[in-house]
Amino acid sequence: MENNANQNQPVISPPLDYLVFGHVTADLNPDGIRMGGTVTFSGLTAHQFGLKTGIVTSFSNEIDPTPIQSIWIKNKRSAQTTTFKNISDGINRTQFLYNTAQRLNVEDIPLLPSQPAIVHLGPVANEVDPEILMHFPDSLKCLTPQGYFRQKDADNRIIHQPWQDYEHYLEQADVAVISQEDVQNDEAYISSMARSIPVFVVTENYKGARVYWHNDARFISAPEVKYVDDTGAGDIFAAAFFYRYFFTKDPWEAGRFAVLLASWSVQRDYLDSIPTLTEIEMAKLELLG
Repeated sequence: MENNANQNQPVISPPLDYLVFGHVTADLNPDGIRMGGTVTFSGLTAHQFGLKTGIVTSFSNEIDPTPIQSIWIKNKRSAQTTTFKNISDGINRTQFLYNTAQRLNVEDIPLLPSQPAIVHLGPVANEVDPEILMHFPDSLKCLTPQGYFRQKDADNRIIHQPWQDYEHYLEQADVAVISQEDVQNDEAYISSMARSIPVFVVTENYKGARVYWHNDARFISAPEVKYVDDTGAGDIFAAAFFYRYFFTKDPWEAGRFAVLLASWSVQRDYLDSIPTLTEIEMAKLELLG
């Protein structure tokens, strides 16, 4: 693991298949601190798919990177780690943001022998410069822009903010995944975003997801499952969608695949929610049923 942004860093070999930018987070809960963040859940999911995965992130020494040691990590060492408290009942969620690690900029892009098949910008606290996306013209350029819609109030509670210049950045990307919660269920906003990018997905929690493609939209229903913990479910969905879309070029199939894996994930707690190899194969074969 690299611990800082060093311009003389060695070139990664072999090349990465999936590279995700964003903050590893410290998630507060009654039992202490747990590692979270889009890079953690999406990165581990991509790794489980058999992709050589890397993350570019920023966190402090308080974080033990053992849960993600199977992934290549470039850490822009920070004095503090982005710290959240999430309160969720499976339908509604309240979030608090207490600390933020260093922002990730274009100069933090690692030296690569070739461009990854998939590049994923996964901000959680407006900490990733979206200009990074422009430096990967040969990759499938993917966004989960939830962090661009977030700011905190005087009580550290996460509140909604508009994403400035969203049309510009969506036009540079290939695929984006948001939740209804990200845009406060604003259907006009959703329609505008969907028109700005080739493939656009809106997750609707336990109900399923909408996939927009070529001026068409389809809703994919989620199976009924026993809810345990939905932390990271949206990140698992996104990684699954990007992976399946890259290999099939079929957004409807990618949506079906991602809905299944994300739905199954909420039946387990925390990082145990990462899809199993059996589930991945089941989700692929479900198409035949």
